[in-house]
Amino acid sequence: MLNLLANVIEAHGGTDRWDRYEKVDATIVSGGGFFPLKGLLQDADPRRMTVWLHKERSSVFPYGAADQRTMFTPEKIAIEKLDGTLVAERRASKDSFAGHQMNTPWDALHRAYFNGEALWTYFTTPFLLAMDGVSVEETEAWHEGSEVWRVLRAYFPGSIETHSEVQDFFFGEDLMLRRHDYNVNIAGGFGGSQLTSDYVTANGISLPTKRRAYTRGPDRRPILEMLMVSIDISDVTFT
Repeated sequence: MLNLLANVIEAHGGTDRWDRYEKVDATIVSGGGFFPLKGLLQDADPRRMTVWLHKERSSVFPYGAADQRTMFTPEKIAIEKLDGTLVAERRASKDSFAGHQMNTPWDALHRAYFNGEALWTYFTTPFLLAMDGVSVEETEAWHEGSEVWRVLRAYFPGSIETHSEVQDFFFGEDLMLRRHDYNVNIAGGFGGSQLTSDYVTANGISLPTKRRAYTRGPDRRPILEMLMVSIDISDVTFT
């Protein structure tokens, strides 16, 4: 493991502590201009997110109705009742995004897939960078004002559903995540830059509770006038 990655993981709580937990639950509130582009209504209602830490699986509740939740895995996306009754599902979910651009309309299963893979990625960062099949290298540092952020570039295997195969993670001098760059392949591959802040520590694991994703300009900087997705996180518990 790269020294930088090892130090980053230790700063976020360490592998030994991470391995004691199976999942994380948190309250999320989402917003931004991306969902209206997809023809989807976006409200500010809080929802409960569950992410499994050592396998790619996640769920959000409620979804579409007060007694419904999503269930995301790489094999399929499903909407189900709380008693497990299936409402709708789609297998080989990624195939349903073929030919999509930024403004291609989405249905409820498209949105559920995006939420599932995105939030799983966010809640498992930076520990997912040490998962089997993920290759990581340190690239040129980024200068942000008076700060110097060190950058880890991750190459994800096809077995992991995430925004794009190659993603960059920027860490400050305190080794906390400052920014996360990727391409949104299921929406035409546009470049995104997500700024992260407001760290908390829950059950010994540190994570940012404020995420703001913008389109990324040709100068590799986020275009702050184009907020695509906002996520506020609270009430975090690892179990």
